[in-house]
Amino acid sequence: MKKLAAGNWKMNGTAAALAEVKALIDAYPDPACEMLLCPPATLIAQMAWAARGSVLKIGGQDCHTGTSGAHTGDISAAMLADAGASYVILGHSERRADHGERDALVRAKAEAARAAGLTAVICVGETEAERDAGRTLEVVGSQLAGSVPDGATAANAVIAYEPVWAIGTGRTPTLAEIAEVHGHLRARLAERFGPEAAGMRLLYGGSVKPSNATEIFAVANVDGALVGGASLKAADFGAIVGALSAAD
Repeated sequence: MKKLAAGNWKMNGTAAALAEVKALIDAYPDPACEMLLCPPATLIAQMAWAARGSVLKIGGQDCHTGTSGAHTGDISAAMLADAGASYVILGHSERRADHGERDALVRAKAEAARAAGLTAVICVGETEAERDAGRTLEVVGSQLAGSVPDGATAANAVIAYEPVWAIGTGRTPTLAEIAEVHGHLRARLAERFGPEAAGMRLLYGGSVKPSNATEIFAVANVDGALVGGASLKAADFGAIVGALSAAD
C-alpha cells in the first residue's frame, strides 16, 4: 500500500477554493504517495470532477450508518460514492466531541462505508487531560478496539492517530511519543488481524505542516498524515505530499 497524505478541509471551502485542487494536481501529477482531499459535502462532486483523470482521490468527512431514509441533513456512504468519493473520515475527534459520537457508532459507520466500497479513515486520539493522566495508550487502544470493524483490511481501513490537544494548536507530541502510540496501534492491530495489520496504514494527524512533516514521516509506523488547515492551500499540502513521497 502506498503511503497516504490525506487532507481534511473540515467546514471550509466554496467553489472558488477548487483552484487549489488544480494547483495541487499540476504540481504533483504523479507523487510516490497517495493524495486524498476530503472537502465539505457541498464540494465533493465538483472536486471529483476537477480531479478527473488525475491521481488525486476525494473523500467525505462523515457518513450515516444507513443507506437511505428519513435522516434530514445526513449523507449515506452510497451517496458519497455516487458523488465521486472513494474514502470517508470517521470518528474524527471533532465529531466525537461536537456530536457525541461513540466507538460503536463509528464502527457501524465504517461497516456502512465498506458496504458502499469506500475506504474508512478511522480516527482515534486522546485529550490533554487523558494524556496528562498517563492514559494515552489505554484510550487509543480502547477506541481502536471499539471503532474498527471485524472486517477491516488494509484495503478498506486506514487508522489515523490524532492527539486531540494538538489539533489546530500548533503543538505536537515529541517524535518519541508519536512512535510509542503508533507502535502500540500496530501491535494491537496485529493481535486482532494478524499479518493483514502490516499493510494497514497508520496516519499521524495533529498539526502536521511543511515545517515538521519530514521528521514526523521518519518515525516508525507513520504511513502518512491526516492534515487539517495545511491542506487548504496547494503549496502547503503539496510540500507535505513531497515530504511523504521522499520518505523511506
